[in-house]
Amino acid sequence: MRCPKIHAAYHALRDTKGLPWPKDHEKNADADLLEWLQAMFGFQKDNVSNQREHLILLIASMHIRQISKHEQHPKLDDHVLDTTMKKLFKNYKRWCKHLGRKTSLWLPTIQQEVQQRKLLYMGLYLLIWGEAANLRFMPECLCYLFHHMAFELYGVLAGNVNPVTGEYVRPFYGGEEEAFLKKVVTPISRIVETDKAERSGTIKSKHSHRRNYDDLNAFFWSRD
Repeated sequence: MRCPKIHAAYHALRDTKGLPWPKDHEKNADADLLEWLQAMFGFQKDNVSNQREHLILLIASMHIRQISKHEQHPKLDDHVLDTTMKKLFKNYKRWCKHLGRKTSLWLPTIQQEVQQRKLLYMGLYLLIWGEAANLRFMPECLCYLFHHMAFELYGVLAGNVNPVTGEYVRPFYGGEEEAFLKKVVTPISRIVETDKAERSGTIKSKHSHRRNYDDLNAFFWSRD
């Protein structure tokens, strides 16, 4: 924390200005962008702590390599963020191009909000990755999850209203505590576990019916 570049990344993450917090969430005095993502999408607390450190060090490392001059109170450089995003979302953009889809990395027109939005996208991707466990063997599955969750993130920040309930939109699966693990990761993991049981002989099936990570991941290469 004595490194100025670390401070720059840390303080950039503390910018929660304009974010719509859930009514039932008790906002901490030192709340940051990852805590807001946790409140909206239901990520685990420990995952948030780990990915906060991950993101800060990732940005600070890129900052040090790109801007070598010493500054006592440096600000987070936009070029540093762009370079970090380009590296982090390389596979996601390639996946979108393969499917003929536009990315969900939409940025606001107000310049003061652009840096915050970039950090939210990176934080969201790392939080998804952090709880994915063995689903990391299915990288296009993670692209699919991020694509739709980033779209929901955009809807939340744009203040979109649900035409049925008349309330502001929230993530499709709900944002209660540990919702992402219970309602997104676990159902997909159960399919993988079923295949493991088939391979071990616990559940018998034809060899041609057994699927591994690559077979399941292949579903996410299709627009269907």
